Amino acid sequence: MRIVLIGQAAFGARALEILLERGESIVAVYAPPDRKGRFDPIKEAADARGLPVYQPTTYKDDQVFAQYAGLKPDLTVLAFVTDIIPARYFEAAAHGAICYHPSILPRHRGSSAINWAVIMGDTRTGLTIFFPDGGIDTGPILLRKEIPISPDDTTGSLYFNHLFPMGIDAIVESIELIKEGKAPRIAQDESLATYEPPCTDAVAGIDWSNGGQEIHNLVRGCDPQPGAFTFFKGEKTRLFGCRFVPEPSPAAPGTILALDNQGLHVAVSGARLIIAKVRSATGGKVSAADWAQEKGARAGDRFDV
Repeated sequence: MRIVLIGQAAFGARALEILLERGESIVAVYAPPDRKGRFDPIKEAADARGLPVYQPTTYKDDQVFAQYAGLKPDLTVLAFVTDIIPARYFEAAAHGAICYHPSILPRHRGSSAINWAVIMGDTRTGLTIFFPDGGIDTGPILLRKEIPISPDDTTGSLYFNHLFPMGIDAIVESIELIKEGKAPRIAQDESLATYEPPCTDAVAGIDWSNGGQEIHNLVRGCDPQPGAFTFFKGEKTRLFGCRFVPEPSPAAPGTILALDNQGLHVAVSGARLIIAKVRSATGGKVSAADWAQEKGARAGDRFDV
């Protein structure tokens, strides 16, 4: 089966490696354009194996589509794709296309699915392999896998420890089902669909008047990127490595209660948070103790509200 792989980053590169190890026929790889002289990992992996690599700046161009159609793909695999791919690409492949998405579709459509599962306090998440149809994470479902979200999971821990390796296995499983003619096409229930915007600073600001669990979820959901932020003495400050301790304090939310070898203890409504790492606007991510020493932060100080 002739496979075209469209992807990026470490996930796309790993998908390429595994498919080649399994003897799949990868006829071409589509990667993002080079940025400031830096090659995407999937391009590097494809170059190392002598595979044709295409890097269109847009998939809407007719010449780009004609080049793709000329590859005569049996199947196109989308392994971590953030570009908008027109439906005609999927229709040109004999078996269509399959796409990896790190949520239990139709919940959490969009580019920041893992972040929002954590921010919204979901207790379970997972991944979906589906047949894209040109919409944003719409199209029939081939398979889904689910995992629990633990109280201290972050977007990073869910992705790297679970949804990354599970996703590679799910792509392999999906291709086998297609080869065997056993791949289901289960319609998504639109009544259950949600779509959230990208998780950027537009949604990452901490409001200390919110509930403690809500703030905890925001910090976890923005970890490692973009980093939930507050302000300390007027400087934007991002918090990471958050733990929730249900021990109420009379101090106002956002007040630093203590600093010890666990991290920075901060009062929130009905509880306290322990923050392990901090990143200021003028430096990299450091331990809470190093940040406090550099900024002169001490118990009784309060993050700006």
